[in-house]
Amino acid sequence: QVQLVESGGGLVQAGGSLRLSCAASLRTLSNYVMAWFRQDPGKDREFVAAQGSPWSGGSTYYTDSVKGRFTISRDNARNTVFLQMNSLKPEDTAVYYCAAGRGVSTSSGYQRRGFYDYWGQGTQVTVSS
Repeated sequence: QVQLVESGGGLVQAGGSLRLSCAASLRTLSNYVMAWFRQDPGKDREFVAAQGSPWSGGSTYYTDSVKGRFTISRDNARNTVFLQMNSLKPEDTAVYYCAAGRGVSTSSGYQRRGFYDYWGQGTQVTVSS
């Protein structure tokens, strides 16, 4: 059974940084598109960032509100995906979820929740003003 386990969330002041990790029990992480989504209570889960599989070029995609501040990366040997979050803002407060999916799609396709087959349980990120 595939498991994705997020860690690294916490409370940070505005302007600070956090690094989220997602440990994946996937046989071959490099076969998967990996992504981060986030969700505030009462709101839909929204796309944050994705990275295509290395076999398809490993391109990265970001929602506009985090471009230049967040960076998604992966360590295939350790089956781990990261989200480095800098210059955090109170509006970044949410539960952050790791997701994994197979296949090749468009930039907009990678932003759809339906593309992803596996999800973690989430880690809380709280940014105080």
